[in-house]
Amino acid sequence: MLIQFNFKNFKSFRDEVSLDLTATKITEHEDHVVEVANDKLLKVAAIYGANASGKSNAHDAFEYMTYYVDESFNFGDEDERRRKTGDVYVKVTPFLFDEESRNAETTFEVFYVDNTEDTGKTYQYGFSLKNDEVVEEWLYSKAKTARNKYRTIFYRKKGEELEMNGFSKNHVENIKASLNKESLIVSLGAKLRITKLKKVRDWFLNNEIVDFGDPGENYFLSRVLPSGFVDKREVQNNVVEYFASFDGAIQDFDIEEMQQEDEKEQNKRFKIDSLHKMGDSGKMAAIPLKQESSGTLKMFALYPSLREVLDHGSTLFIDELNARLHPLLVRNIILTFLSPEINTQNAQLVFTTHDIWQYSNELLRRDEIWMVNKKRDGVSELYSLVEFKDEEGNKVRRDEALAKNYLTGNYGAIPALKPMKMLKGRTEDDE
Repeated sequence: MLIQFNFKNFKSFRDEVSLDLTATKITEHEDHVVEVANDKLLKVAAIYGANASGKSNAHDAFEYMTYYVDESFNFGDEDERRRKTGDVYVKVTPFLFDEESRNAETTFEVFYVDNTEDTGKTYQYGFSLKNDEVVEEWLYSKAKTARNKYRTIFYRKKGEELEMNGFSKNHVENIKASLNKESLIVSLGAKLRITKLKKVRDWFLNNEIVDFGDPGENYFLSRVLPSGFVDKREVQNNVVEYFASFDGAIQDFDIEEMQQEDEKEQNKRFKIDSLHKMGDSGKMAAIPLKQESSGTLKMFALYPSLREVLDHGSTLFIDELNARLHPLLVRNIILTFLSPEINTQNAQLVFTTHDIWQYSNELLRRDEIWMVNKKRDGVSELYSLVEFKDEEGNKVRRDEALAKNYLTGNYGAIPALKPMKMLKGRTEDDE
């Protein structure tokens, strides 16, 4: 489970911020809290903020960290890598609106418990980038019985001797021989099949990251089929049951493999119809899946990620969860993660949204509601509702009308609106 995600100097976030999924000592919804590795953790974090406030950048920060962990063993020989993959190395984007930050390091760090282990061990992993160079990287671990004492697994800093504890001489030599300034030790070590490092890399890859604010990704995801969907009846039945949770009209699917025009084409293509019941006649009407509503297609696109994280107890990051979805359907997704009967592996959901229906003390704890506010200098700040204090130092009470107070600006993180006078109709004097 993710305990904490910290990052600094990334896009609109100049200063260090922390998304902390450790439960505070507030007493509402105590059933939302799970105890793992001597920590009391939360399974949901909802992030609110105005358009252009930077809330999507919080999502992007974790996505970029995952990208760099997964891909950086490739970095270093750009011409060769581009020739083989056609891909382009994506440099980190620091805060660009002051000279000091645009030339400073960007840092990412996570604290987590690996759900694939049964040891209760906590890991602290992070790295700092400057331009196209890794200037620092660290990995520590803490046993469940060790209270607050972390043990160094490795530590790397530009200009200093590499420190690697508990690795074989051969592994250390291979790392030193292959490591370049762009690559992470975790990424390279996973490529070299060093178990300790591969497990860290795999923790990131087991999480799911979805951006429903991106129309291109929306389109792509709606056409990605769940694993086993075309040839396993059990998977098809599960998807039908999933659809029944919000649309009882879809009774089944009809799947037909299409003939390939090019015999060299290796990717199989399928024609998929959703079968709808026709009133009380018992007959079915077939509709091409791609002609279903955008909301239905979004839920179809979301199914593989939901299935994956709920099965493995990993974390699902979603940008713009509410886009094209009814508020009650969004609430149903949240309740799925909060349900100990359904979410037996303690999977987590971190999402950005504008959906004010979910901004409620009937659904969420104050430490599960987060806000991104952009200050006048263009710097985004991230804080939870339980941390917020007004100008007089008063905290948010558990019995406040949270949605109403948020919309009236009591907690910040809303747009500063002005009348759109430039749109007023022309008068005779304008003629």
